[in-house]
Amino acid sequence: MTHITIVGSGPSAVHFALSVLKKGHQVVMVDVGESRPDPVSPEQSFNQLKMGLRDPAEYFLGRSFEAVTYPGTPGEYYGFPPNKRYVFLPPPNYHVEADGFSPLASFAQGGLAEAWTGGVYPFNEHEFRDFPIEYSQMQSCYSEVAKRIGISGLQDDLSAFMPMHDHILSPLNLDEHSEDLLQKYERKKSFFRGRLNCVMGRGRLAAISQPWLQRQACSYRGRCLWGCPQDSLYTPSLTLEECKRYESFRYAPGRYASHFRIDQHGRASHLLVDRLDCAGREEWALDKLVLGAGTLSTSRIVLESVRQRDGTILTLTGLMDNQQVLVPFVNLDFLGRAYSDVRYQYHQIAFGLINDDPCDYVHCLLTTLKSALVHPLIHRTPADMRFAIFLFRHLRAALGLVNVNLSDDRRSTNYVTLQNGDMKTDATLTIHYEPGGAHVNKVRQALRRVKSVLWQLNCVVPPGQVHVRPMGAGVHYAGTLPMCRERRPMAVSPNGQSYDFRNVYIVDGSTFPALPAKNITFTLMSNAVRIAQTNF
Repeated sequence: MTHITIVGSGPSAVHFALSVLKKGHQVVMVDVGESRPDPVSPEQSFNQLKMGLRDPAEYFLGRSFEAVTYPGTPGEYYGFPPNKRYVFLPPPNYHVEADGFSPLASFAQGGLAEAWTGGVYPFNEHEFRDFPIEYSQMQSCYSEVAKRIGISGLQDDLSAFMPMHDHILSPLNLDEHSEDLLQKYERKKSFFRGRLNCVMGRGRLAAISQPWLQRQACSYRGRCLWGCPQDSLYTPSLTLEECKRYESFRYAPGRYASHFRIDQHGRASHLLVDRLDCAGREEWALDKLVLGAGTLSTSRIVLESVRQRDGTILTLTGLMDNQQVLVPFVNLDFLGRAYSDVRYQYHQIAFGLINDDPCDYVHCLLTTLKSALVHPLIHRTPADMRFAIFLFRHLRAALGLVNVNLSDDRRSTNYVTLQNGDMKTDATLTIHYEPGGAHVNKVRQALRRVKSVLWQLNCVVPPGQVHVRPMGAGVHYAGTLPMCRERRPMAVSPNGQSYDFRNVYIVDGSTFPALPAKNITFTLMSNAVRIAQTNF
């Protein structure tokens, strides 16, 4: 029986943990572990909450209105709701500085995916081209994760770019706006595919359309952004709770992993952990160490471990993230229509833009406005508040947003390193990112094509509304400790084992050698399952 210490509780970490627990191993999970609040009035819908809460303004907007994105405010269109604040609370030990990058990290139980939108899109055989593994090695792992978390979807035109696997449930009920857009595509499919090189179909969602493993089916209460009150939308903390039911599992929250000590044989001998209850630093003896803390935190732990060994400051190159562009639109066929909040809130359909190189596929998530509080189109309306509210009421059912995702590749200009400092405290993580030389044209071409697709759906993009998000906002971080077949420094084997530290395995996105234009959480979970099945 192997004794395995895991750092982190995000999607990769919990699915690795569950896999090795099922094989009979002993597991301890070290985690800061901020926990989510209990759901408020879980039986009520979005609008019922607004009417029924004693203080709905505090719940939706925050005690100090910190969740409000005010008109004219630069930056993002949407803020996170107050009850998701726990996802982004950093421990006092974590320090980061960034140039050209807007990093997000999570130390919550379940990690950043506690605030995800539930998109699960497997990589296809072309998108594994730069990986030292093939799609065939991942297919059963995609099916295993789908069985665990519950995925809704169906086989349609998108399936050529999102391979089918086992355990796909029937899709969720479409809202009227999404159904209208999909029907328009079906009527003009030959034009979309032949002239626009575009395919459209149902999204794959980690939200269940029927009861699944003691979880209730989606009841369309429109509260997804604030956290599904009945766990129909999967989050990794659900798998963490499943791990806790094993006697061979120990969860150790309230602890910040600083670094591991490296012995003379190149092994990680002890994990240095800071207690956040001010009880000091602990040293945990290691048998096998698994890092699944997310690309930035895992990279920091590795860098700090080397610095603490001999003072060396390394640079890990190849940091990647998906560039995301938000494109608001108005569906002219839905002007003046009635609006209903009793719907699944996030994207239900998606479309892909096909390029000559299959790895340049552009992934677009199409969300129709349902129970978001205010839409960016209204923020930027050149009118007074009274007219803006009038406009919003009449446009609301017609509003939508396309989230455009572009691929990224490893480049030496993008890196993470540490600022040298006192050896008694952790150094500051430093991040630098520069877009590639063709980046601007890549974004411009994708936007032109997205607008053409929307136009054929009888939708218009109001001038001045497109928002190119800063790099880092996509939080699909990868690439700093890449997997490769040949042994080289600061890399891992195809099975996730470090080439530098013999008993260290890395299971998160830091090992991805390329980043397709897709949500990566599903592949993160599935790859962690593959590593667990292969090595333990």
